[in-house]
Amino acid sequence: MIRLLGYFFGIACVLFLGAAAVVAVYLVSVAKDLPDYAVLNSYAPPVTTRVHAGNGALMAEYAKEKRLFLPIQAIPDRVKAAFLSAEDKNFYNHPGVDLSGLARAIVVNLQNFGSGRRPVGASTITQQVAKNFLLTSDQTIDRKIKEAILSFRIEQAYSKDKILELYLNEIFFGLNSYGIAGAALTYFNKSVTELTVAEAAYLASLPKGPANYHPFRHPDAAVERRNWVVDRMVENGYVSQSDGAEAKKQPLGVTVRSNGPSLFASDYFAEAVRRQLIGQYGEKTLYEGGLSVRTSLDPQMQLVARKALQDGLTSYDERRGFHGPLKTIDTTADWGKALAEIPTLSDVPEWRLAVVLAVSTESVDIGLQPARDGAGKAAAEREHGVIEAKNMQWAYRSSTGERKTAKSPEGVLSPGDVVYVERLGGEGSTAYRLRQPPKVQGGFVAMDPKTGRVLAMAGGFSYGQSEFNRATQAMRQPGSSFKPFVYAAAMDNGYTPASVIMDAPIEIVSGSQVWRPENYGGEFNGPSTLRSGIEHSRNLMTVRLANDLGMNIVAEYAERFGIYDKMPPLIAMSLGSGETTVLRMVSAYSVIANGGKQIKPTLIDRIQDRYGKTIFRHEERLCDSCNAGDWQNQEEPTIVDNREQVLDPMTAYQITSMMQGVITRGTAAGKIDLGARDVAGKTGTTNDEKDAWFVGFTPDLVAGLYMGFDNPAPLGRGSTGGGLSAPIFNEFMQAAVKDMPESKFVIPQGMNLIPIDRKTGMTAMEGDPNTIIEAFKPGTGPADSLSVIGMDGTMAPEEILKTSPQANQAVQSGAGGLY
Repeated sequence: MIRLLGYFFGIACVLFLGAAAVVAVYLVSVAKDLPDYAVLNSYAPPVTTRVHAGNGALMAEYAKEKRLFLPIQAIPDRVKAAFLSAEDKNFYNHPGVDLSGLARAIVVNLQNFGSGRRPVGASTITQQVAKNFLLTSDQTIDRKIKEAILSFRIEQAYSKDKILELYLNEIFFGLNSYGIAGAALTYFNKSVTELTVAEAAYLASLPKGPANYHPFRHPDAAVERRNWVVDRMVENGYVSQSDGAEAKKQPLGVTVRSNGPSLFASDYFAEAVRRQLIGQYGEKTLYEGGLSVRTSLDPQMQLVARKALQDGLTSYDERRGFHGPLKTIDTTADWGKALAEIPTLSDVPEWRLAVVLAVSTESVDIGLQPARDGAGKAAAEREHGVIEAKNMQWAYRSSTGERKTAKSPEGVLSPGDVVYVERLGGEGSTAYRLRQPPKVQGGFVAMDPKTGRVLAMAGGFSYGQSEFNRATQAMRQPGSSFKPFVYAAAMDNGYTPASVIMDAPIEIVSGSQVWRPENYGGEFNGPSTLRSGIEHSRNLMTVRLANDLGMNIVAEYAERFGIYDKMPPLIAMSLGSGETTVLRMVSAYSVIANGGKQIKPTLIDRIQDRYGKTIFRHEERLCDSCNAGDWQNQEEPTIVDNREQVLDPMTAYQITSMMQGVITRGTAAGKIDLGARDVAGKTGTTNDEKDAWFVGFTPDLVAGLYMGFDNPAPLGRGSTGGGLSAPIFNEFMQAAVKDMPESKFVIPQGMNLIPIDRKTGMTAMEGDPNTIIEAFKPGTGPADSLSVIGMDGTMAPEEILKTSPQANQAVQSGAGGLY
């Protein structure tokens, strides 16, 4: 018997050794192709790039995987506890594989064998790190064996906290969010440190299957799974019984963050920044590099710019009448369902879509578009409102605005028409005003003239209506808003504001072509000073001045100011017939406003990489002593301004003074009112009134805009820069500078202020009602006798003033001298 037992024991030993050898060979074959776990040392996951406004407010995020990396020290204990309870309660005790958990999983799987249920796993957090970072997700024995081997090795190489840090920053939570920091923001719009026990428990429930516990599609399952995690936290001693009970009473409270810009009205600005980042660093760095971008955007000023431009566009558009409903839907059934499917302007929340339910001569009954929950499901409630006849009278006109085509709401709207409305009065009011997205568009930019920082930008009426940024992308003719640069070139080349040029018809012959420019309105005033020419935007004077000065000089100045990259020296370009952008024009005016210093317009102040290292800074001025370690009674640091002086400061002041006249008595007279604050600017109107411009500035802020159709078409007779764009500038400036201290334009040292006759440009006689104080550079002054550019010789002042414009029709520019 003993011999038989020994025989069987020997066979068993041989079989065991053989099996062990087979297992060993298998493990060796599996282990030899394992990936190198040392790569975890250089873990650099795709991280969200975050863009901030100038005040630090989050403006936009860009990521293929929404993730923000957090070191383990920054993750609260209650959050760690939630994940340990949900995924691996023995994490800090096992060597990488939880043998007791594995045994339980084997028993459960044997019991479920043949039931069709998915096998239960027993993966520890370490195993999940091995799988997520180093392996595939294949459900095979080979992969599980590799996972276990790697887990033992990872546990030997890294601390438990490091492994947990890798896990919490890598896992997928659904809704395109990765890592605990990204998930906290996506689901609750909170930082990780602000998460409650209930919220942490819900996030800890998601890695098992984000789609299974979707907060809106499967809310009951989500709550059940969250409560299970809370119970495990209580069971494991992380949370008290009372706190756990309280957490289970809480609703999910999920508020999914919008994918669009977080800062209202910043869509155009954010998109311009995105384009710049891609241009500088490439798409991969933008969406995976974790950049931290601080922009120049002033959020409050941006709101003001948006409102001013929208007010101007809608005011013009409504004067031209009603375009008709957006579409028509059936109102005999549930109109709310059909109305909810129509996309709306998400960045114009003041307006809501509505469907006309009934129309009378006195009013229109409307039904409002239902709101949607986080899952996109339309609300069941139906809201109603009323548009009284007085709140839609503008729509009685035809779409051309030429005549009235209706006498009451019945002639404008019909049941089923879908329109935009705006609530009148406070919350709860049922009174609404009829609205419509304007067909006319425009671009607006506000800038700090001292630094070139763009403080506000509006690229059109609504980003939801059109993503095309008319402030940076639209190439438009600046018209007369270009003239100050012609005059600046003249001031730098010996002319003065009191120089006199003939304002009379002129012919420019080029080969077989004859160009006959005209003043707006067709009139002309004979001999006039350069100040008068810019104040009243005289085309004929500007053409004569440019012709006398030479278009090569004008082109050089236009390029120096950054208006054009390469301007052809054609005489018509002196009237702004070239194409440029609002951003370039505002930048050029900023050079005048800051006294002639070159600036580089920028939307971005600073960029940091994922580690906090600054990789870009807009500020290029030097300050060697700004980083002193301590105070030793040294002098205050001095910032060295190394920017190029592209315009004589005295010329800059002369042009500024002349543009102040545009506002006080010129083409913008009566349109700008900033009280006692100094302000200068210039209107611009292109041929056939296709574009209306205004660019202006105070000592501390420059702003400019244009209005026009995207496919250039006449805005209508009388639609000038002074009539359309200057009021928008005024609305913006009144709000933007109200909290700024008042400041005056600085008169350069050495500038002579001399009273002159504003008609003749000569020294004013005492008591002359036409006296004006004019700025002259040293060595220059008013002429002793009246001489007119465009005429040979000199005449007595009274003789020239008696000369009718018609008598000078044949006068050609370039014939006279400079005085």
